[in-house]
Amino acid sequence: MANATALRTVNMSAVNGAVPANAFRHVHDELAYRTEEGPSFRDITEEVREIVHQSGVGFGQVSVFSQHTTAAIILQEHEPLLLNDLRDRLIAWAPPEIYYRHNDFDIRTVNMHENEPENGHSHVQHMMLGTSETIPVLSGELHIGEYQSIFLVELDESRDRRVSVTVLGVTGE
Repeated sequence: MANATALRTVNMSAVNGAVPANAFRHVHDELAYRTEEGPSFRDITEEVREIVHQSGVGFGQVSVFSQHTTAAIILQEHEPLLLNDLRDRLIAWAPPEIYYRHNDFDIRTVNMHENEPENGHSHVQHMMLGTSETIPVLSGELHIGEYQSIFLVELDESRDRRVSVTVLGVTGE
């Protein structure tokens, strides 16, 4: 379940406490999720849409950014068979059962912590996707295609994830 974290910033250009029409503003919010084991796809479109709506930005853009190297953000059609195909292709491209130097804890010495998972495949799969998407905001709405949805793609084991959402633009009707 998504929860907006306590961190939310809103800045606007104001004159004597009033926000003029077409004032620049930016809003930052974070969404928190517990994901399913990957590769899995979580549609976060409605949560992002709500942040855009509450921002008051009429014209601008929203950036949706994963704060993780094994969880990606993509725009894709929300069609279950397609999502299964995408999952299968990610696994075929970087299967978890082959050798990854990243998983060889006898030679790896960098960025290690207790209970380090063997997740080299997740990092390689992430390379095929991406960390963020930037979406236009027009008339206060996400300007996405009819079949486009915003997905958080988990590529690793189930875990807590954070998605940073930043809306930039001007107020307006």
